Amino acid sequence: MGRLFLIDLEGDFYSCKHCKTCFALVDDIISKSFHCRYGKAYLFDKVVNVTVGEKEDRIMLTGMHTVVDLFCVTCGSIVGWKYEAAYEKSQKYKEGKFILERYKVLGADGSEYIPPLEDAEDA
Repeated sequence: MGRLFLIDLEGDFYSCKHCKTCFALVDDIISKSFHCRYGKAYLFDKVVNVTVGEKEDRIMLTGMHTVVDLFCVTCGSIVGWKYEAAYEKSQKYKEGKFILERYKVLGADGSEYIPPLEDAEDA
């Protein structure tokens, strides 16, 4: 394995909850209105220090998208996904953008996100 080069971010940023590698600046958030399996997810314009998985088509709440999973370049944890293609005209704005799952990253203040508990009836 070669030498690992990391991009440092200045300012407030989100980072890996396992190894604290920085991923994205707070200023690069496009939307906090996204959702994933574990609760909140944020849409970003730019993300650094990640590698991508294989392209795959996924049916999401907003329709079919081609996505690649994002992995922390330091520890390999999956932290979100990148939209490669959107098939609905209204979803085209997501293409080339990144989702970080809030449960899998530390907030700008170092805080962890605790997903909401499921109803006791669902358990």
